Amino acid sequence: MAKPCGVRLSGEARKQVDAFRQNLFQEAEDFLCTFLPRKIISLSQLLQEDSLNVADLSSLRAPLDIPIPDPPPKDDEMETEQEKKEVPKCGFLPGNEKLLALLALVKPEVWTLKEKCILVITWIQHLIPKIEDGNDFGVAIQEKVLERVNAVKTKVEAFQTAISKYFSERGDAVAKASKDTHVMDYRALVHERDEAAYGALRAMVLDLRAFYAELHHIISSNLEKIVNPKGEEKPSMY
Repeated sequence: MAKPCGVRLSGEARKQVDAFRQNLFQEAEDFLCTFLPRKIISLSQLLQEDSLNVADLSSLRAPLDIPIPDPPPKDDEMETEQEKKEVPKCGFLPGNEKLLALLALVKPEVWTLKEKCILVITWIQHLIPKIEDGNDFGVAIQEKVLERVNAVKTKVEAFQTAISKYFSERGDAVAKASKDTHVMDYRALVHERDEAAYGALRAMVLDLRAFYAELHHIISSNLEKIVNPKGEEKPSMY
């Protein structure tokens, strides 16, 4: 059986790979030492904003420019064919401006945490040593941290799905309200979707802050084993 050969890189390719690794480790250090604690503080400040502390949820309701049809004629009144075909028309129906403004604040935070999770995952993966027999306790810790960071990333991706789902479900409710204009429950459903979305967005910000705090705790508590899993060298971010 032929002996497998190692991966060989040209001098220029090796320089590019080394530069990528150095940039990666520097970004990870900046994230852990600077970005992460500041982000926890900024999210705490965001949670104090009036837009995320609305007590009266009915104030979030957006006006629905959907005409209410006239009551049906009495039995002794006859409708002409033209009257039967006339249906009140509704105009342009915009989204909920208050919710859209809040989404403009929250969506970038969701994207940022997802990208930071990818950064941490890539960083730790580059610190995993060559697979050898024995002394793998540090590697096991790396894998546990990776598992937790991946779990956070999955939850953040669910936030992105939930945001898209809000627009889909609200759009369906508005469409039903504009089609069956005599059914008041459809109008109420639109408002219910907005109120539920507001609560979900506030919960997202709470979760984002908690995730950052968790990342800070789990990484800082295990930093020595993450950066030096074999314990053979002096611990370093690099």
